[in-house]
Amino acid sequence: MPSLQQYFEGKIDFEGQKLVERITHYAVIELAIFCFFIGFLFQSIKVTFGILSLGITVILVVVIPPWPMFNQHPVTWLPQKETKEKQQ
Repeated sequence: MPSLQQYFEGKIDFEGQKLVERITHYAVIELAIFCFFIGFLFQSIKVTFGILSLGITVILVVVIPPWPMFNQHPVTWLPQKETKEKQQ
């Protein structure tokens, strides 16, 4: 069970967070423009929001899980310094 917990913990690095933000930003803008034109073409708000809902769901499936492509630049921390209390 610990391996399943580690998978859902969601650790991604800072570069991965930036990538997720860019993917989400551009995908939502492009999806909104696409849905506007499709809705205008079919003259149906129902079609517009149906496609928008489906598109948002696909975007969420792409960006929510901690895929390995979002953790390609792990942070390496400096070693911990020993304090005076630990030396005694």
